Amino acid sequence: MGIHENLLGGPPPTELPDDPQPRELLAGGTPPTEVAAKYPTSSLAWAQLADEAFEAGRVVESYAYARTGYHRGLDALRRAGWKGHGPVPWEHEPNRGFLRALHGLARAAQAIGESEEHQRCTQFLKDSSPAAAQTLG
Repeated sequence: MGIHENLLGGPPPTELPDDPQPRELLAGGTPPTEVAAKYPTSSLAWAQLADEAFEAGRVVESYAYARTGYHRGLDALRRAGWKGHGPVPWEHEPNRGFLRALHGLARAAQAIGESEEHQRCTQFLKDSSPAAAQTLG
């Protein structure tokens, strides 16, 4: 039995196509603002911007960055065949930008008092990838 086999017969895991350029630039120290400007569809770049803004206490800015990464990720997931539900495994590295943006959106929503959005995003993260929820939590 495979690691991502769904015993309940639900949709198969969605794995985003690899886009290594943004990941490599970020790993090499390129500022995330430059990466997001060059690769605006990269959820990973937006998630990194959200994390940095949150750590610096710029919560509203973090919320905006995370929301952008989240929506860019939803677009990519839909292009990859995702139908609005089902696993988005953390173990597949190209999915991590979306999952980090989703986590960042939940975190920032909580910080600004958007409790419904915080709860919705937190549950969405758990439903999409329990490993991501545990790792990022």
